[in-house]
Amino acid sequence: MAAARFLVSGKVQGVFFRASTREQALLHGLRGHAKNLPDGRVDVLLVGEAADIEAVALWLQQGPPMARVHAVERVDVEEATGPAGFLTD
Repeated sequence: MAAARFLVSGKVQGVFFRASTREQALLHGLRGHAKNLPDGRVDVLLVGEAADIEAVALWLQQGPPMARVHAVERVDVEEATGPAGFLTD
């Protein structure tokens, strides 16, 4: 089981980014979370098969139609931990 954390910056709050990320993650059979951070970024944790994480990672580069992603910082996580499903705050 693979896991990766992403910090997504740009116009990513108030544009359905978390809900759309959840849809993408569930479509690929992933679990994890998408949480708004106080600094305006979204923290995304994806846990599952590496190929599915890669697919969602590519999607995060653009996000939903109303989002304007400026940068995506990736941190691979050794421990495949996370919630049983996919949570948004």
